[in-house]
Formats: sequence, C-alpha cells, structure tokens
Amino acid sequence: MRSLGSLNVDVITLFVEDLHNVKVFYQEVFGFSAVYEDDVSAVFNFGNMSINLLNISEAHGLIRPGTVASRESGSRFQFTIRLDDVDAVCSELKTRGVTLLNGPMDRPWGIRTAAFTDPAGHVWEIAQQII
Repeated sequence: MRSLGSLNVDVITLFVEDLHNVKVFYQEVFGFSAVYEDDVSAVFNFGNMSINLLNISEAHGLIRPGTVASRESGSRFQFTIRLDDVDAVCSELKTRGVTLLNGPMDRPWGIRTAAFTDPAGHVWEIAQQII
C-alpha cells in the first residue's frame, strides 16, 4: 500500500443546509456547472479535485458515529485559490453580489489575499504572490 502522504485529494465533501442556494452560488461565483447532481448533492470540478455539496440531512450517514457541526459553530478551515490579480477578482466578486470577509490585504508572508464565504459558511480565500 502507498503511503497516504503520497496520495492526492480527489473529492472534498461539504455539508450544506440549503443545497439549491449553495449550488447556485457556485454556478454564479465560480462560473461552473455541476458535473453531477441529484436531489441531495451537486459536484463541481476544481481542476485536480472536486467539491461535493451534500445536503446536511445525508451527512450523518457518512460520518456516523461522528457528529455534524452546524454553520453557527464557526469556521474550521478555508479553501485557497491562487491567482494573478486579487484586486480584479474582488471587483468581479462584488459585481456578483459577494461580500468579502476581509481584504484585499498584503500579508507579511508575501501574499495578497481576500476572503469570502459561500452561503453554507465555508470560507474561500483568493491569494496572489506579491514577492
């Protein structure tokens, strides 16, 4: 068996309370069409991996005996997308009705960033190398 450290992440499943609303957000903000969808999920390809939006009602069956946290529990991770021009993308996000959590701002480690959330509360960061 290969070491788990040498494997690639293929799919990340995000639990969402309002599948329709989050799916529309991904279509409008990222400009993607779902590559698969049914009544409880929608899958979007992000280059080398996919994001599966799964209705929270189905989450318990996947992680039992673990518990599913609510959106109100707070953020526990963020996705980062590297790109060439954070400011231009922030302007585009605003035209699509997205409110930024923060940024654009220059970080001390040489990256310009901005962050926003999807309707289910998952944090997305856009990042640009500046040094």
